[in-house]
Amino acid sequence: MRKRTAQRYQRATALVTSLVVLFMSFGLGTALLSLSTGGLRHIAREEQALRTLYAAEAGLEFKKMQVWKMFKVEQDFDNFVPWELASPTNPMATVGGDLGDGLRYSCGIVGQQINSNFSRELTFRAVGWLDQDNDAQLDAGEYRTVLEQTIEFTLERSQVFDYAYFANNYGWMYGFGANDLIVNGDMRANGNFDFSGGTPTINGSVYASANNKLIPPAEGIVNITPTQWSNSYYNSQNNPRARQAYDPTRHGAKGSETYEQWRDLIYDQNASIVNNRVSGAVVSDARGTKTYSGTVLDPAPNKELPLPDLDDISRYISLSQNYVDQRQTFADGTPNPNYGQEAYVEVWNSSQNRYVRLSTNGVVNGSGVLIGTSDRPIRIHGPVTFTGDVVIKGFVEGQGTLYAGRNVHIVGSVRYKNPPDFRGTDPAAIEQRNEKRDILGLAARGSVIMGNVKNFGYYPLNYMRPPFTKPRYDEYGNLIPAFDATQVDEYGRKRYQSLYSDDYIASIAENINQIDAIMFTNFVGGGNIATGGGGCTINGSIICKDEAMVLYSLPLRLNYDNRIRDKGPGTRPLIDIDLPRAPKMVPKLWQVLSGGAG
Repeated sequence: MRKRTAQRYQRATALVTSLVVLFMSFGLGTALLSLSTGGLRHIAREEQALRTLYAAEAGLEFKKMQVWKMFKVEQDFDNFVPWELASPTNPMATVGGDLGDGLRYSCGIVGQQINSNFSRELTFRAVGWLDQDNDAQLDAGEYRTVLEQTIEFTLERSQVFDYAYFANNYGWMYGFGANDLIVNGDMRANGNFDFSGGTPTINGSVYASANNKLIPPAEGIVNITPTQWSNSYYNSQNNPRARQAYDPTRHGAKGSETYEQWRDLIYDQNASIVNNRVSGAVVSDARGTKTYSGTVLDPAPNKELPLPDLDDISRYISLSQNYVDQRQTFADGTPNPNYGQEAYVEVWNSSQNRYVRLSTNGVVNGSGVLIGTSDRPIRIHGPVTFTGDVVIKGFVEGQGTLYAGRNVHIVGSVRYKNPPDFRGTDPAAIEQRNEKRDILGLAARGSVIMGNVKNFGYYPLNYMRPPFTKPRYDEYGNLIPAFDATQVDEYGRKRYQSLYSDDYIASIAENINQIDAIMFTNFVGGGNIATGGGGCTINGSIICKDEAMVLYSLPLRLNYDNRIRDKGPGTRPLIDIDLPRAPKMVPKLWQVLSGGAG
């Protein structure tokens, strides 16, 4: 009997165990099903978050590039004025877009901060969402991501002034050997840079950039590697007007704090990557950045730089009228004699036996002829604007920029009364000395023309008109015709001519052997130089859209004046002479404000 009882217990135990296993299996399956469903939902949410983030970023990028393109072309803040009323509850200048598959975006300006006359900060807010009912509206319950970014749009010191030679179109040097053209500074073009008929000496970097706005489009190639000097040979020339070559005893070991202070102001034959950026003389174009020996330092293509635009001369009239010298002392502690003074230009009047001021509140209404001698130099202080032409030759004293509403005509050598001297073993002492020395900017809304225009013929006019000059497109795709210096302008004069008669220009014109100036033009920079022999030396820069200098005797030397260059991000140049400014876009705060189903 017992045996029978024992069998029944075993069967009961087996039944209970089976039920437990069954329920456990059911629970595990339910749990797995629940976990799988939750995982899928999580994956779906992650996918929605990524898609809507992508849409919001697309809208943000589209809108800020729209504003940047406008700002890059106009180079003023007139179009920013209505946006002063923008707020999160009153977004302005909104744009929207459909990316397909129910993915949409909307972006607008929700704030503006005015930092100065040259800086505005715009806050953009963008939303990307899944438009489930396809009504092009953001509805409650539709998944979305909201982004916000603040960007500074600023008109600041232009990087084009970092170069001894800058051409906004094509850079070219024809017929120069190693001893015929010696450039102590960097050169750049917003297109190809072509050396032909010889290999000149460039003690600095050469840059080119691809540019599909030019006609024909530029590949952005530097066609050959120029000759360069060694650092020791360069310094042995003892040139008072050339920036120094790298010397570790003066400029510090590479990578040091001292080196960082001077690296952008010196020449270095041996280029390398120092503290994560290129240092020294390189050849940089659409194929990347390499040393003169061919070692690739950075494979990324070089990019074009925006050129300042002087079309709105009223902006520079205002600059001149409102200028007051704010510098009380120089770096060595000595007082600035021009502190608190307005902008002005003065010339010696022999009949009155005294200096006379041509400007009123920094402005000359009309044209002016400025002729200085060693004993009676032209006196310049601050930014002075002429509404017509500036005709200039001779000696100059002071620090400032002459703006011309039309052309600048250089009709003889232009020399500083007190030129800088970059020689010495103490870079800080050199800067303190040169901070007080003369410096001149010549900026033309039209062109910078060199020489006696009455004698202009095939040279240089062949290089001032099509087919040598080329058309291009602006940022909006509008065709800009090629510059033609022989066209008659609104004054009834050919564009290369002065508003003064050709006979008068011929009566005062002299051989040009030296130009001490930073020259900037919205159009062509060129003419006939060194026509009387002796070659020509430019101590400063030539910055233009089209370059057309014709040299009648050799050599040509360019010495960059590094006093107008800053020492890196966030710094100022040694001397600020209010040169033309260029647009720049600086990203600030970027943040995700919200995400999910609203």
